[in-house]
Amino acid sequence: MKTSTEAISLKIFLDEDHTLHGKPLYEQIVIKAKKLELAGATVIKGIMGFRAYHCIHTAKLLRLSEDLPVIIEIIDSQENIDKLQPYLDEHLKTGLVTLEKVTQIKYQEKNK
Repeated sequence: MKTSTEAISLKIFLDEDHTLHGKPLYEQIVIKAKKLELAGATVIKGIMGFRAYHCIHTAKLLRLSEDLPVIIEIIDSQENIDKLQPYLDEHLKTGLVTLEKVTQIKYQEKNK
């Protein structure tokens, strides 16, 4: 079965070394999103990037970088995305957040 609805795509760009209470911030954001019963979240680790200070961060074979870019993407209704905003306002000290209106198309077997 295929359904189509309007939704919001929330993307949070930060560094993997950002922490909250000694744990990765991206992990804490995903845990909070789950507690708020958002539809789902995906964390994507970049292999190269640069940000405001134009310092390039990259993963090289002979070097382990601890400061690679990370993107958390959550797609849900505006109402549910709004539930997460106070948490981001409180805990996201540096980073970038984008919001986009999207059409989500869900494919699901009828008997599941």
